[in-house]
Formats: sequence, C-alpha cells, structure tokens
Amino acid sequence: MQGLDAIDILILKTLQEDAKLTTKELAQIVGLSASPVFERLKRLERRGYIRKYVAVLDANKVGNGIIVMCNIRLKQHGQDYADQFMDAIMQLEEVTECYNTSGEYDFLIKIYVRDMQHYQDFVLHTLGRMECVGSLHSVFVIGEVKCTNAVPLPPVEQIP
Repeated sequence: MQGLDAIDILILKTLQEDAKLTTKELAQIVGLSASPVFERLKRLERRGYIRKYVAVLDANKVGNGIIVMCNIRLKQHGQDYADQFMDAIMQLEEVTECYNTSGEYDFLIKIYVRDMQHYQDFVLHTLGRMECVGSLHSVFVIGEVKCTNAVPLPPVEQIP
C-alpha cells in the first residue's frame, strides 16, 4: 500500500468491480482527466498492483459446473516432492487455484469438472498417478454462497 494515494485506491476498487471500463470512464469516476488516469494505471501495472485483467466466466454455462475442493497430502515433506507437485498442478486446466497450507494437509486445490465421471478420471488418471501424492480428501461444493476475486482495500477516506 506504500506509495498509493486515495485516487489510486479508488482506481483499484473501481477496476475490481468492472475492469472493462475505458480510461475515460474511469477518469470520470475518480475525478481526473483521462491522461493522468492512464499514467496511474500504467504505474499500478508496472508496480504489480494490477497483475492482469480477466473475464470471469459462468462455470455452469461453459460445462464445468462441479467444484471440488481437494486437500492433498504429499508422501513426504521435502522440496523435491513439493516442487514436483507444484510443477504438475500448474499444467492442469481443471485446477484453478492451489494453496500450500499448514495443518493436516500440504495443499488445497480448487478443481472444476463437468461431472462426477470427469472427477473420477481426474483423480485416478491424473492426481493418482503423481508419485508425490500420498493421499487426498475431496469436498464437493453443493452451492456457492460467495465467490469474488476482489481483494479488500482500505476505505478511500482513510488514505491521506
């Protein structure tokens, strides 16, 4: 947050709600002309505050309506197994999120699949064939209550 002012925070908040806004539309919202807003956007991108712009799809409409949260325990705790697992996960399109976690399991992955057969095939022929995986525990999402990619930001009035 260091080096960000109230306008930067407002730009980030606004883009999290609608990244499709034009620079001109964004400028109207934050109360500046388009040129300084464009420069601020480029600075926020260069500094890594804005990693990328994406379209959020409806998983059901594109045929991948089953969400599975899967806890993974590696066979052994070691850098080789962890690296092997992380490298493999990066290549799997079904896995949309992966977190290295503390506690009983080593990783938590979020998986989108078409149906139960797709998940069974994924477990048996993909996760099950990874030498580094010791065990897994699957939790099937029954209903989505909240799903957002928005990162909490401080209220604009708190920024000097």
